[in-house]
Amino acid sequence: MSGCTLYIALDLVDGYYQILMRESDIPLTAVSTPSGMLWEWLVMPQGLSNAPATFNRLVTQLFRPLRTFAQTYFDDIFVHCRAEGGQTAMEVHLRHLRRVFEVMRANKLYANIDKCVFAAEGIKVLGCFVSRVGVRADPGNVKATAAWPTPRSQKDLRKWLCLAYYLHKYSAGYAELARPLSDLLKKDADWVWEQQHQDAFDSIKASLQHAPVLALPDGNMPFSVVCDASDYAIGCALLQRDDEGHERVISFQSRQLKAAERNYPVHDKELLAMKYALVNSSLGHKALCDLH
Repeated sequence: MSGCTLYIALDLVDGYYQILMRESDIPLTAVSTPSGMLWEWLVMPQGLSNAPATFNRLVTQLFRPLRTFAQTYFDDIFVHCRAEGGQTAMEVHLRHLRRVFEVMRANKLYANIDKCVFAAEGIKVLGCFVSRVGVRADPGNVKATAAWPTPRSQKDLRKWLCLAYYLHKYSAGYAELARPLSDLLKKDADWVWEQQHQDAFDSIKASLQHAPVLALPDGNMPFSVVCDASDYAIGCALLQRDDEGHERVISFQSRQLKAAERNYPVHDKELLAMKYALVNSSLGHKALCDLH
C-alpha cells in the first residue's frame, strides 16, 4: 500500500453463508428443534471447527491473482491504487475495482454495500487506519485506553494492559514504561497501587495519545533498525526513508528482560537488543509488506 492514494474496502455479506455445503456433509449439520424436527444446513454455518479456515482459504485463493493491488482477510477485501502507466489514480481505481467485481461475480460472492468504502483517501484495516501518509492507530482504541479509570485490582489492570499492548507498536519503549505495572501482575505480588504505578499508567496513556503516524514499508527501499537496552527492557524501531529523505518509523517493538537476562553485562544486553531487532524486523513487518 506504500505510495497509494486511493483505497477501497469491501465487506462480504454473511460470508460463511455464501459457501454451499457438500451434499454428503449436509446430514452432519442436522440440529434437533423442540418440536422434534431435524433441520439441516444447506450453507456453511458458523460454529463448524473448519469453517473459518475454509472460508479464508476460498477468498484467498480466488483473489490471489490480484494480490498486487487487492488483499483479503476473511470477509474483508482491501484494494489500493496509485497513478501509473499514464492513468490517473481514479482511472486505476476503477480498473482495479472492475477486476475485483469480475472475480466476485464469477464466484457468486456478494458484498454488503452499506459497509463498503470506495475511492477513499484512507480506510480502516485490521484495527488501524491506512492512508497515503501512513498508518495511524484507531482513534477509538486510543480514546478507550486514555479514558480508562485507575485500575482497582489485578483484573482491571490486566484488561487495560491487554488493550494498551494492542497499540504498543506506536509507543517507543512501551515495555520499559509498563514494567512497574507488569510487576503488579506477578503471581505472589500484593496489590498496592503506588505513585510509580500511577506514573507508568499515565505515561503509557500519554505515549499512545501522541502516537506518531507510522510509515508503510516499501519493499524496494532499504530498511534500517535502531535498538537500545536498559536494565529491565530492550527495544527497537524499524525505519525507512521516504521520498523526501526523511527517516520515518515503521514500527516500534520492545519487551522486558527475563530474570537471567537482567544479570547480563551491558554489552551483552546491547547484543541481545540487536538480535531482537533483527529477528522482529525481518518477521514483524512481513504482513505490512504483503500489503505493498
